[in-house]
Amino acid sequence: QVQLVESGGGLVQPGGSLRLSCVASGFSADAYAIAWFRQAPGKARERILCISPNDKTPHYGDSWKGRATASRDSAENTVYLQMNSLTSEDTAVYYCAASRYGWVATCDAIAEFDYWGQGTQVTVSS
Repeated sequence: QVQLVESGGGLVQPGGSLRLSCVASGFSADAYAIAWFRQAPGKARERILCISPNDKTPHYGDSWKGRATASRDSAENTVYLQMNSLTSEDTAVYYCAASRYGWVATCDAIAEFDYWGQGTQVTVSS
């Protein structure tokens, strides 16, 4: 059964950093496109980054370049999101998602993702 489980969220001070984890099961994350999204109440869902085996490098949202870093541990089938310089505007639920078409498409060509985790809450506050 395909499953994605996020972890690593919590309370962080403004200017701080944290790393979120997305553990995949039922499939190899190396063969799928994996993306991180976030959604805050009253705001549209935003894609933070995407990793695809068909891309040479991770694709970052323009507003996230320089403060978001993607990485993966293939042995543990886990994808990470490192976020820095967090502000209160970063408070949201963060999700990871996967697409089975990542092997044959770049991240920019993937409009919808097949599988989603339940999300992990990130709260940036003093």
